[in-house]
Amino acid sequence: MAKTYDLEERTYLFALNVRLFIKKIPKTIANIEDGKQVIRSSGSVGANYIEANEKVGEKDLRFRLKIARKEAKETIIG
Repeated sequence: MAKTYDLEERTYLFALNVRLFIKKIPKTIANIEDGKQVIRSSGSVGANYIEANEKVGEKDLRFRLKIARKEAKETIIG
């Protein structure tokens, strides 16, 4: 039986894991500044996914999902 993946839960865990990772890296000026941005973008993935689920229409759904994808890429690239 295939496992169902709850993307709201997965995006929450993604943001949580990013925060846990940021806490572990050395506190250099660059890491602090980059860490702030990575934390913001990782949290934005889930927020935009949740908003996409509360869509006004198909165009809004696609738009919100594109934003969530962009934020996920930004988190990875940093």
